[in-house]
Amino acid sequence: MDFKKKKIIIIGGGASGFFAAANLDEDKYDVSILEQNSDVLQKVKISGGGRCNVTHACFDPRELTSFYPRGSKELLSVFTKFQPGDTMEWFESRNVPLKIEKDNRVFPVSDSSQSIINAMTKEVLGKKFEIKTQISVSEIINQDNNYLVKTKQGDFLADIIIYCTGSAPKSLKMIEKLGHKIIEPVPSLFTFNIKDDLLKDLPGTSFENAEIQIPSLKTAESGPLLITHWGLSGPAVLKISAWEARTLAELKYQFEIEVNFISIPISEAENLLKTFKTQNPKKSIGQSKIFNVTNRFWNKVLEICNINPEKQIANISAKELNAILEALCRKKMQVTGKSIYKDEFVTAGGVDLREIDFKNMESKLLPNFYICGEVLNIDAITGGFNFQACWSEAWLISQKLNTNS
Repeated sequence: MDFKKKKIIIIGGGASGFFAAANLDEDKYDVSILEQNSDVLQKVKISGGGRCNVTHACFDPRELTSFYPRGSKELLSVFTKFQPGDTMEWFESRNVPLKIEKDNRVFPVSDSSQSIINAMTKEVLGKKFEIKTQISVSEIINQDNNYLVKTKQGDFLADIIIYCTGSAPKSLKMIEKLGHKIIEPVPSLFTFNIKDDLLKDLPGTSFENAEIQIPSLKTAESGPLLITHWGLSGPAVLKISAWEARTLAELKYQFEIEVNFISIPISEAENLLKTFKTQNPKKSIGQSKIFNVTNRFWNKVLEICNINPEKQIANISAKELNAILEALCRKKMQVTGKSIYKDEFVTAGGVDLREIDFKNMESKLLPNFYICGEVLNIDAITGGFNFQACWSEAWLISQKLNTNS
């Protein structure tokens, strides 16, 4: 008796779609990936500046969930079944050696995202699955025992749908039409637009460790900080933008921040300055290397405090000293907008998590309909965490389907 393979259609040719396909049983299923763009795995390609930040070397599921502003509770059970160590083993067993960098981000040794793309594409094509690009799905109709997937290029019938489209408004509307509740998406992981004299003419200046507070929200983050043409970026900014994504959207991205560029309490910084002043009285203030900041930034601080850089440090008044400390440790700035962080655009929002069975990522509303990736109301801070959620969710789906008789 001939065994007829079930038809799976994966809508979205990104990280989660490909990883699900790469782990499905080709003896059980006939699989087609439908991608609306001309290229698949576009986010994988540009991630980490083209190096692909595959995951993060955090191997404790409970600790791992602490990096997810939305979805942490639901992901705990997911990560107990497939976590970064499993991701690393999966790629390494397919001849993609990985490395853990000092900040615990994981990259391919090749420093090229193409290694990751090739491994997944080879796996999918090796199973004789179809990859169809430039296919834009316009509607999915839930029929009695299957799904009709309508596209401009023709219709497809599927026994099973894996929906991993990303967070485009069109794809959210399509799944909403099928009965799912959508939490309105707002940007997460964005940089702050700031016009402030202290930042002027200093793009590219970075700080190893800085602290950022949003006083009105009683929230703070620390980490590397970067001055850009538009304002401030770097992990410290991206983390706080992710955690406060919804609140900052409500504020229309207009709020005040307070920055400590040197991550030292103001009293400690004052002691360092006074000690240096006592020990080097004849040194000019402009040439005084007291804190871990660039000379350009130090001189910009002096400029906005109206202090002549040639002035001997012994002659710096208490008022001038206080102005320097305020600029370094308690600088208040007005944020007037946001910019998307590179091309690694992430949203907070998507399919309501209460409607998903996190044992296998199946919709609680639609039979044989699985949802994963950024279309869900799950997001993480930068560092490989968003991809890890994709790999883990996709793996759960493939395991559930492979064990179905």
